[in-house]
Amino acid sequence: MAFWRGMVLAFSLVLLQPVTAAVFAATLSEQSESVPADEYPLYDLAVDAKFLTSYTRLVLIERTTTTRLHPDEPQLPTVEWFAEQALFDGRLPQDLIRDFVGKAQRAFRLDTRFAFGVRYRFVSGEGETEIEAAVPIVPAAWSVQDGGGPPETLDRLAFSRVGLTVRGDQALLYVANQRPDGTGAGFLFWCVRRPKGWELYDTEVLWVSQPDQNPSGRR
Repeated sequence: MAFWRGMVLAFSLVLLQPVTAAVFAATLSEQSESVPADEYPLYDLAVDAKFLTSYTRLVLIERTTTTRLHPDEPQLPTVEWFAEQALFDGRLPQDLIRDFVGKAQRAFRLDTRFAFGVRYRFVSGEGETEIEAAVPIVPAAWSVQDGGGPPETLDRLAFSRVGLTVRGDQALLYVANQRPDGTGAGFLFWCVRRPKGWELYDTEVLWVSQPDQNPSGRR
């Protein structure tokens, strides 16, 4: 009897090994899955339109995409939330909302595919630098008093995945600039595809945080 119990146990372990390996591989793949290359032109468009100035020399970027649309709200975005907020006066196509919400359910890895014309560096979490994004390091909080002008470092930007309509002619993305001093803002960008490429169609401010004030905006 002990012999057969040992045989059953050994056979069970053999069967479980491939499953365990497959689960581990799938988890690892999910954690390291990158944002598709065709979404970066939309990131560049949003950065150029809203965040860059003639003084900007370096942009700090969160390494993974964000799944939240407000720094103080932990819940993931839903189709129902979009309906409640009546964003863009309710004009967003439903298939665009569904695709955006679906892609926002987990984080993806951002790669060195940005092309907005300014050097950038990836950071993770509370500010740990990603070594592989090798660019010269300058002060992360360049003050007006120190530099005699506007900040040269944009610290920092967080991007969502880009939602697309079924036809691929409209796009929706979220970009937040949440600074270490607690100030910042979060924006939704609605873009349309023209014959010459993507064009920013409309912008919605989701939240704004000012010094010594609590974040405010749509809830």
